[in-house]
Amino acid sequence: MTTQTATPTTMTMTMTTVPNAPAADVYVDQQAVEQFLYREARHLDDRDFTRWLECYADDVEFWMPSWADDGELSRDPQTEISLMYYPNKGGLEDRIFRIRTERSSATSLPEPRTSHNITNVEIIDRRGALVDVRFNWHTMYFRYQTVDPYYGTSFYTIDFSGPSPVIRRKVVVLKNDYIHHVVDIYHV
Repeated sequence: MTTQTATPTTMTMTMTTVPNAPAADVYVDQQAVEQFLYREARHLDDRDFTRWLECYADDVEFWMPSWADDGELSRDPQTEISLMYYPNKGGLEDRIFRIRTERSSATSLPEPRTSHNITNVEIIDRRGALVDVRFNWHTMYFRYQTVDPYYGTSFYTIDFSGPSPVIRRKVVVLKNDYIHHVVDIYHV
């Protein structure tokens, strides 16, 4: 596993590249990336969690770092606090199981309505069939006759070597982290 540093304009964070990059030499254009991102977001808005999980590789790392008092993001999910961290798809599957079976205090009943909006999609790097992407997002959330906005920037590594693309790494930076309830996977 190699490490590189990404320096977005408003934040500094460590990005770890996905190991075992597929050898396939696949050219992926901007439209293919955007269509994949829109599809993943649509599955969340439709609460179609089965298809949403199909967007993830078994070895995916899903990480939402937290902000420290000094305005810096946590840099290591193993030693610092994160808003969310799942080291593989099993963690995401467990979260979906808890949402569906109401086995968590974070379960949202009545179910919220969300609208995910994606902008500024930028391909950062291409390594064979792996594509590193950065984009901004804005999610509107409605529940109990209240609308809450969530927004931020995400960094994905997407593997286009198979019949359908899958996310190998997802880092979500939630920029408005002063919120009055639990943040869940469908907010981001």
